[in-house]
Amino acid sequence: MINEVCKDTTDRMVKSIDTLKLTFSKLRANRAHAGLLDHIMVSYYGADTPLNQVANISVQDSRTLSVSPWEKQMVPAIEKAIMISDLGLNPVTSGAVIRIPLPPLTEERRRDMVRIVKQEAEAARVAIRNIRRDSNHTIKELVKEKEISEDDQRHAEEIIQKITDKYINEVEQLLVIKERDLMEV
Repeated sequence: MINEVCKDTTDRMVKSIDTLKLTFSKLRANRAHAGLLDHIMVSYYGADTPLNQVANISVQDSRTLSVSPWEKQMVPAIEKAIMISDLGLNPVTSGAVIRIPLPPLTEERRRDMVRIVKQEAEAARVAIRNIRRDSNHTIKELVKEKEISEDDQRHAEEIIQKITDKYINEVEQLLVIKERDLMEV
């Protein structure tokens, strides 16, 4: 019983870390990467479709992304979707290829991004603590139902706290790495 609760706790905390990594990957530093455009949706025959499902996204150089739509008539829709995204990018179209130059980040924009990264890290910490709370509640329910003893409860809560500490530390490490990455000129 306790092992199942601990495994569930670990699985849920790993998902929180994965979500944080995904969020961090969307925030760009100085380098272009294809994942930057992952969340952009394009109107494709009336349905919103992720950009990477209607075009090939590649890195041309460290400051330029290249988007090659699979259908030529998709160029204006993709261009519009990129412009209205929250990334502040201005695509340049040349025939069937869309080039997206990434402007250099200003010091002010870097600080804004660090603030956003810190908020995301705090949200991940809160999610992990909520998972801990839910797991401890499950353990307390098992004691009430007399499925485990109070000694087992204390032991389980210690294990859950160690798991929580491990993933909170991982959030801290990811935050430090991303902050360093963003502030690098």
